[in-house]
Amino acid sequence: MVQKRDYYEVLGVSRGANADECKRAYRKLAMKYHPDRNPDSSTAEERFKEASEAYGVLSDPEKRSLYDQYGHEGLSRNGGINVDDFPDIFGDLFGDLFGTRSRGRSRARSGEDLQYQLEIDFEDAVFGCSKEIQVPRTESCERCDGSGCEPGSRRVRCGTCQGRGQVYSQQGFFTMSRTCARCSGTGQMIQQPCHSCRGNGLQQVQRTRKVDIPAGVDTGIRMRLSGEGNAGINGGPRGDLYVLLSVREHSVFRREDADLHCDVQINVAQAALGSKVSVPTLEGDEVHTIKPGTQSGARLLLRGKGVPRLRGSRRGDLYAHVEVEIPRKLSPEQRKLFEQLEHQLETDAGATDGGFFGKLRDGLR
Repeated sequence: MVQKRDYYEVLGVSRGANADECKRAYRKLAMKYHPDRNPDSSTAEERFKEASEAYGVLSDPEKRSLYDQYGHEGLSRNGGINVDDFPDIFGDLFGDLFGTRSRGRSRARSGEDLQYQLEIDFEDAVFGCSKEIQVPRTESCERCDGSGCEPGSRRVRCGTCQGRGQVYSQQGFFTMSRTCARCSGTGQMIQQPCHSCRGNGLQQVQRTRKVDIPAGVDTGIRMRLSGEGNAGINGGPRGDLYVLLSVREHSVFRREDADLHCDVQINVAQAALGSKVSVPTLEGDEVHTIKPGTQSGARLLLRGKGVPRLRGSRRGDLYAHVEVEIPRKLSPEQRKLFEQLEHQLETDAGATDGGFFGKLRDGLR
């Protein structure tokens, strides 16, 4: 029979080493000799087995006391080392590193985030507004207070995994673990499911929530309402609600960032002689002067009549684009006047320079 090495010697610690020192020493050896890192190495497998056995004893105060007094023989007389102890050792030290977990207790998890599509009018986006929306979401079941158990009953320990949430199978020296299928890793079973939520602990509800929309928003802006999403799992916090904004188009104004654009129609006489025209703004029409000889495509600038900036105090500007309307049909009197104008323009040296009067003459032909 092969003589076992001293457990303190195996871990490389003194006999007075505390629990943390033993744990650190074992972790270092296990990381070095774990079979996943040393495939097909029988030597590494033996060293890993030896280190695990040593730590299994020295991490247990009762077993360590027996070992200190009687050595290996004292352990063998008291049942030796139970291989079922090793899953807890691996899980406590390594967790998800090697895919093991000592306990399958369900953990608190945040609820899912929700997204709501909200379409608003152009003016509401410019000046801001408040909207009430109906949000379908999950909340803790009122009947069972989220426990999933019918009132008067409670959860019991899963008989398959004995409350660990993991089931283990032995393959030689190594212990493999997997999530318990019966309790889905929670370690607990519901004897009498709640009649309302059928053991889920959650219920679907419709909640009305107020959304304060700031001035200056635009299509694609996403607003976050913290804690207004689905209920958390096992006492976890609620998720968030994200409101995705979509702005309806306006019949008059076009938007480019914080600036607005609109069109203003004038006739040829107004363009040639100059005039006062009404320009639409979000606050109402304003009268502005058109200079004589204004060309189609000219712009009028109205400062501060655009959209408020989301992260600023000033507003954008409004650009009014002038469109000169050429009449499609003329009365006999109008035609006579335009013919007289055409005759005068032909003798005018400026009529051939491509200016307004030249364009006007070409448009009337």
